[in-house]
Amino acid sequence: MVRSFSSTPIDKSIFDSCVDLASRAPSAGKTQGWHLLVLEDQDTHRYWDITLPLEKRSHFSFPHLLDAPLVALVLTDHTAYLERYSEPDKARTSLSDVDSWVAPYWTIDASFATMTLLLALEDCGIGSLFFAHTEERRLKEEFGIPSHITVLGTLAIGYERDDDAQKGRSASRKRKEPGLIIHRGQW
Repeated sequence: MVRSFSSTPIDKSIFDSCVDLASRAPSAGKTQGWHLLVLEDQDTHRYWDITLPLEKRSHFSFPHLLDAPLVALVLTDHTAYLERYSEPDKARTSLSDVDSWVAPYWTIDASFATMTLLLALEDCGIGSLFFAHTEERRLKEEFGIPSHITVLGTLAIGYERDDDAQKGRSASRKRKEPGLIIHRGQW
């Protein structure tokens, strides 16, 4: 995850190609109930003014995070799944309301797609950071996001600065070895 960006623009065709790859991630019933609200230029400033107001920026640990040329809100639409699973080929599943779903596949599918997008961007030499958002109500109002849509998180996207590669506090933690992750036969 990159926390220090240059302001160099991202070629739209490269970004669109990465999103196309992300659209191939697994999706329950091929519903694909996720969206990206992509913000550029003045729209990124509007985003940061809402989520990280000027008075908080002087104490912010990653000032070049705000230089990312793209900010994308990852959005989920649970109603797309309710509609899809009421279609004839899925109606017998009885997944007609949110409470009948064992897991929120709108969140799972958006997560799969987001991870695929992050990896595709990395493969193209473009850095990114997924982080929790704040001020969802205000973001929805400012950017016209419908009330039934949930903001899953935010992506900052751009090329990493060469001169200031700041790392997050967790960067020095070791990854788990496969033997600590894999359980064969039983727990």
